[in-house]
Amino acid sequence: MNQQTLANVLGLTFQQVQKYESGANRVSASRLSAMADKLGVAVGYFFAEFDTVSDTLTPEEQRFRDVRDRPETLDLIRYFYAIPDDEVRRRFLMMVKAVASCGRESA
Repeated sequence: MNQQTLANVLGLTFQQVQKYESGANRVSASRLSAMADKLGVAVGYFFAEFDTVSDTLTPEEQRFRDVRDRPETLDLIRYFYAIPDDEVRRRFLMMVKAVASCGRESA
């Protein structure tokens, strides 16, 4: 993706994207989160080169990390905790567990 396309996707100017990429301007945490959302990646995607722990993860741990870092996982957690009623959250969690266990039984 070129800088102009990236700028359009993010709702920024081409010059702002250049400044972020060159390090002339710092990217705030909220802007980085918004960028990750728009690009459909986890925030950790931008820090992949700094991930030294993944070499020591078991396949199961790596699978968990991959699922945990998906944008839809983060959305689900955000929306779950946005439910104001504790009882509704509890029942929703019970429903999700039931649906997940039905999926495993038929597989």
